[in-house]
Amino acid sequence: MLDNSLKGQLKAYLERVTMPIELVAALDDGARSQELLGLLRDVAAQSDKITLRLDGQDARVPSFAINRVGGDVGVRFAGLPMGHEFTSLVLALLQVGGHPPKITPEVIEQIRALPGEYHFETYFSQSCQLCPDVVQALNLLSVINPRITHVAIDGALFQAEVEARKVMAVPTVLLNGGEFSQGRITLEEILAKLDTGAAERETAAIAAREAYDVLIVGGGPAGAAAAVYAARKGIRTGVLAERFGGQVLDTMAIENFISVPHTEGPKFAAALEEHVRGYGVDIINLQRATGIVPAAGGLIGVPLAGGAALRTRALILAPGARWRQMNVPGEDEYRNKGVAYCPHCDGPLFKGKRVAVIGGGNSGVEAAIDLAGIVAHVTLIEFDAQLRADAVLQRKLASLPNTTVITSALSTEVHGDGSKVVGLSYKDRVSEAMHRLDLDGVFVQIGLVPNTEWLKGAVALSPRGEIEVDARGETSVPGVFAAGDATTAPYKQIVIAAGDGAKAALSAFDYLIRQAPAA
Repeated sequence: MLDNSLKGQLKAYLERVTMPIELVAALDDGARSQELLGLLRDVAAQSDKITLRLDGQDARVPSFAINRVGGDVGVRFAGLPMGHEFTSLVLALLQVGGHPPKITPEVIEQIRALPGEYHFETYFSQSCQLCPDVVQALNLLSVINPRITHVAIDGALFQAEVEARKVMAVPTVLLNGGEFSQGRITLEEILAKLDTGAAERETAAIAAREAYDVLIVGGGPAGAAAAVYAARKGIRTGVLAERFGGQVLDTMAIENFISVPHTEGPKFAAALEEHVRGYGVDIINLQRATGIVPAAGGLIGVPLAGGAALRTRALILAPGARWRQMNVPGEDEYRNKGVAYCPHCDGPLFKGKRVAVIGGGNSGVEAAIDLAGIVAHVTLIEFDAQLRADAVLQRKLASLPNTTVITSALSTEVHGDGSKVVGLSYKDRVSEAMHRLDLDGVFVQIGLVPNTEWLKGAVALSPRGEIEVDARGETSVPGVFAAGDATTAPYKQIVIAAGDGAKAALSAFDYLIRQAPAA
């Protein structure tokens, strides 16, 4: 199952296992069970502290548990944890085997102190780059707290179960049989939902913080670069982020960041955070800024949605952007019920079905090409009279037998039956005739919109809602700078955002050293 190179790497990792563990498999005679058996035998062969049992009993077959011998610690996988989930398997083996997790003692105590019992189920796909963070966080909870259980389920393998439970997006997490979350959710966010007193404690801690020399709003490439460059100047630096990494977390592959031939979004985001933390930057995660206001002593105030506020001498805005919506009836109602924005993540759930992709740029055509290898048929719908994607992508799309391209089309409504998408209506912009397609899913790929609604009236914005900046990253407000995809800087690319973040930090430092010293 595993090649020799991967076996060697796994063997090196498993040397960190200190407690005996056993793999308990529930299998049948099917091909998938035989694949899983091969994987488990390969894993067990890499450590004398791992044993394999084939007498497991579970309603989901194939599946297996990783149990600590003589204890009540364990996690379960239903299906094969390969692809993006192979890392989740390795971490589960290490943590059940006694290797300490990379979290603070305070977080460990918070997990242990959670009251009640929690039974989590997570549906993932092997091609989903967002799923491992969720699976790993919930596995960790179940390792630390014996009153918490977790099973990670390969949705593509248990298709009947997915359809019965109306799972149409991954990762989808159920808690005690009811929906808990959809999409990426971090360990901190999970704890915030389970620990009802955590938000109040965090608000009090934020309110007690001293003023920063530089505060950065946004934890994507622009914000991370700004934080590193500011911290290297020896000034008090903070980063406020709703989720550190920003839109990078939703990116499948990154192949154009200079000196890094290939990486994946979540891995890149983790490296950004590690780099920033290495400079002692104060990272305030899972918090949303709601505005900019003057504060006492000539400081800039940044109020937060939770009720607290931060103060800073200079402010760098790097809130980034998000996927643009169609803004048609049915889109919000059927989000994650057939309306999706990540073809890599959710595509496997639509195997053998009919879907549409909205958008004829590079991202839309790439999505159609990827989905064509999974679904029965893909219809690409483009507003313009022609596709805008690179010629090489258009040629590839045209070569696929199960794709249709419709141009000069305006999507007007997503139709559903109350629980899932069943169709899409569009208007022919030439003839103005209305048409309806019978579909099971709609993947929206029509560009980005800046996350700047909260800045209206505070700084000058362009007609498109982007923060207006000059060549130094300065905004219309003295002491406030901006960088990244939320600004008027052209070409929304990671490398450009990072460079603009560094520039904004250097400009902010230059601004600070020219201010009169406090009396």
